[in-house]
Amino acid sequence: MSPAPALLVIAHGSRDPRHAATVHGLVARARTLRPGLRVETAFLDFNTPSVGQALSSLYLSGVREVVALPLLLTRAFHAKSDVPAALAESTARLPGLSVRVAGVLGPSPLLLSALDRRLAEAGLTPADRATTAVVLASAGSTDPEAIAAIAETAREWRHTGWCAVRPAFASAALPCTEDAVRALRAEGFARVAVAPYVIAPGRLPDRIAAGAEAAGADVLADVLGAAPELARLLLRRFDAAATAPGGRRALTA
Repeated sequence: MSPAPALLVIAHGSRDPRHAATVHGLVARARTLRPGLRVETAFLDFNTPSVGQALSSLYLSGVREVVALPLLLTRAFHAKSDVPAALAESTARLPGLSVRVAGVLGPSPLLLSALDRRLAEAGLTPADRATTAVVLASAGSTDPEAIAAIAETAREWRHTGWCAVRPAFASAALPCTEDAVRALRAEGFARVAVAPYVIAPGRLPDRIAAGAEAAGADVLADVLGAAPELARLLLRRFDAAATAPGGRRALTA
């Protein structure tokens, strides 16, 4: 039996092969930061292994303590419904398996640092902050908690020196990326950058990029991907769940 908990990173999944490749790259980076920690990946849809398959594999190898980490930026439907349902199914059929659920990734100063990194890679310098307006473009959600979290992240990021930061959404909420870019332009901002607040490529990030191009954004950053800040954040969320008194124990068979 393994005395230490394993980390199971649960991603959404996508038909786009870039999604799984990016998730695996992020998980691999987390492994290099914590060589003694067993870190595995699972997907809610489209990709394998599923959550049930990954937990079964861990269980058969002797693992009885798992920290499940939703690879999500906000607490929306997937975090509140899909992940708990997948974990409940597995713990019901695997006797003695204990699963603690880590918090979602956002909000975190490390995410703001990762966004800054991507904008720097796209060509912006620290001196550009005071003259650049930024669209924080997320996937979108119908969950009010998730929408509020994106808005709060935009406010916090604005306080780091950007002259303006406005949220936008690729689906389910407004404004869309294109409208947010044009609104900032109408307010008189000469340089507008779009920063995708998404982890991996796919249909919605492509929609963000298309909106940025259609509206004539000056800068388009890459997705967060396997940024080192995200890898550190995975381990931070793991440590918080694994060491919390009583743990955030989701289910025990």
